[in-house]
Amino acid sequence: MKDISSNANPSLPKDQFYADLLEVIKAITEDQTNWVTNLANASAVIYHELRSLAHFQEKPINWAGFYVTDPKDSKKLILGPFQGKVACTVIPFGKGVCGAAAQSRETQLVSDVHQFPGHIACDSASQSEIVIPMVADNRVIGVLDIDCEETDGFDEQDRAGLQAIVKVLVERCEW
Repeated sequence: MKDISSNANPSLPKDQFYADLLEVIKAITEDQTNWVTNLANASAVIYHELRSLAHFQEKPINWAGFYVTDPKDSKKLILGPFQGKVACTVIPFGKGVCGAAAQSRETQLVSDVHQFPGHIACDSASQSEIVIPMVADNRVIGVLDIDCEETDGFDEQDRAGLQAIVKVLVERCEW
């Protein structure tokens, strides 16, 4: 196991935080291509590292993880590795924030989930959400989903940082 350092500076600017987090993701996936292993470790690192940042201490993250495309039905997402409370297990493409990201293949940055048409409330504490689609070989293989207990929990820096992390995960895993 590699020695992975964690964020010791809660007031680190987000751009530097995400650059450091990306290096951690690269390190944990360097010698491993199994998607379950990599997504499990990535969800733990993302969840705990985000919670260490001052911004997310004021606007707490309550869930971070992955939904993967169901191998039995390519238009459904099923629960993958995550950190947080018990979650919804099946999400059809086009339903809720995760399903919208999977169907559109575009990141969904939702400042208030209660204003999102068809939002699926797996945890009533969630107030904002960001979902990044994972696409390999021109097919959706899953999404990275992160929930926050406050509105306006995420911004464009989060979008850019998390999209870079998803890119590495997609490239380094065997799907």
